[in-house]
Amino acid sequence: QVQLVQSGGGLVQAGDSLRLSCIASGRAFSSYTTTWFRQAPGKDPQFVAARLSSGNSHYADSEKDRFTISRDNTKNTVTLQMDSLKPEDTAIYYCAAGRVNRFADSERPTSYNYWGQGSQVTVSA
Repeated sequence: QVQLVQSGGGLVQAGDSLRLSCIASGRAFSSYTTTWFRQAPGKDPQFVAARLSSGNSHYADSEKDRFTISRDNTKNTVTLQMDSLKPEDTAIYYCAAGRVNRFADSERPTSYNYWGQGSQVTVSA
């Protein structure tokens, strides 16, 4: 069993940066892939970035030059650093953890068993 608690988020202006953090409780955190999704009002969840248990990172094409996912297994923490934010980045962001081994699978919300509570990110123009 894994529990995920998120922190960070808020209201910023276009071009600003934000950092989201997700702390996991439970055992064997390093064996899980940890991923960030986001969901804008009226839209389906969208994959943002994943850090596989192998240590490899995988990004959505639209975010790979602006967002950075990092992970500290000693602190059971995964972080999403978001730079050069745009109004279209506005959404609720969720961290997720699951036993995922492939990039393609990491993009699917159904691959994950454990979810954080969500963090609102609002970017004004």
